[in-house]
Amino acid sequence: MTKIAPPSPGSTQEAWLHAAYDALTEGGVETVKIMPLAKRLGVTRSGFYWHFKDRDALLEGMIRNWEDQNTGNLIARCEAYAETICEAVLNLFDCWLDDTLFDSRLDLAIRNWARVDPALKARLDRADARRKAAVEAMFCRFGYVPADAEVRALTMLYTQIGYLSMQVTEDKALRFSRMCGYVEVFTGCTPTASETDRFIARHNAPSHS
Repeated sequence: MTKIAPPSPGSTQEAWLHAAYDALTEGGVETVKIMPLAKRLGVTRSGFYWHFKDRDALLEGMIRNWEDQNTGNLIARCEAYAETICEAVLNLFDCWLDDTLFDSRLDLAIRNWARVDPALKARLDRADARRKAAVEAMFCRFGYVPADAEVRALTMLYTQIGYLSMQVTEDKALRFSRMCGYVEVFTGCTPTASETDRFIARHNAPSHS
């Protein structure tokens, strides 16, 4: 039986996943290959097999990270404590402003990858259904009827997907200046000054009051 040599210090599972992430988000799934990744890391390819059975296992690791981070955190923010629907929506907006909660580059890369991978497309569809259900439930929690909650949830999610697909870049101050308007469009309610101030404070954003 052939033994696999222990990996070098730079050949950790996290390092391989990070290199794969860079390749995926920069050039698509077809660029996620073991030898090019080894060159990125400056290690031999043998270290890869210390952490992953094969390329498919690496790809599965990235997909699971995406599911846990993007879908998991989106649902958690929808379920976070809020006294009003405006506060609840601002909780969800945290995802659009904090890459550690929701990685927009990864979400776009997964959507592009799913165009050529039916199995991944099915998982993406399930993830989108879970996200939609979470946002709908958030609205229903504050008294919106199901049909209205669905339309508002879809409007929010489609808007964010539009941001991703169009690769919109905005100055931080400009984006924050629009947040209250977005909340009003999505909820039909105006956030209070204290709700807005708390949201701005946790993102260290410039105040527009």
